[in-house]
Amino acid sequence: MTLTGKTALVTGGSRGIGRAIVERLAAAGARVVFTYRDNAAAAGEVTAKVPGTVAVRADQEDLGNLAAMFAPVRDGLDILVNNAALVSAMPIEKLEEEDIDRAYLVNVKFPLLAIREAVPLLRDGGRIVNISTLNTVAPAPGLALYCSTKGALEQITAVAAKELGPRGITVNTVSPGATDTDLLRGVNPPEALERAAETTALRRLGRPADVAAVVAFLASPDGGWVTGQNIRATGGL
Repeated sequence: MTLTGKTALVTGGSRGIGRAIVERLAAAGARVVFTYRDNAAAAGEVTAKVPGTVAVRADQEDLGNLAAMFAPVRDGLDILVNNAALVSAMPIEKLEEEDIDRAYLVNVKFPLLAIREAVPLLRDGGRIVNISTLNTVAPAPGLALYCSTKGALEQITAVAAKELGPRGITVNTVSPGATDTDLLRGVNPPEALERAAETTALRRLGRPADVAAVVAFLASPDGGWVTGQNIRATGGL
């Protein structure tokens, strides 16, 4: 699944699943530009360890960062991965308007505008992969914002696949299950993680590299006949 000569743009690539995606695409030969919000040290660690990577600071709460994010790929783009997202857990009765606006800005509006920005830059046969979540089909209390924004992203995927198909551009969603990241461990007690592993068919938590492998397949020539799909990379959760 060589990506030699390809250029990729990955949002939120300094840690977790995003970092694994950056590493996997770069290992396949792609030049990878990735964004980060605050952790410049983590981003610098990626660029130091992974040849062919470029870090760009871009906070998705500010639409003005779209221009900076796309600046390094104005000469052409082959792969866009919308990975960065805001994860919030709060009962509906406690939601404030600013919570709703922020979640939809980061998780829906920014990725949608990123796709719009990418369309004229994408070469024919390009790839777009949007990262969603298993929670859109397995919702839990407190996740109204997260589930609804990711559900919107999944619908954007389906429409974009229809619109861009004539150019040979595929658009897909990858929906991870319980994946062992700092974020997952920060919002779940150990017993919840144990239960998740026990109820996963493969009897373990996912690893960021597991999800990155699915993204790399969709980004590769081998994934050229798959579009408009939601691939649930969950290990059978």
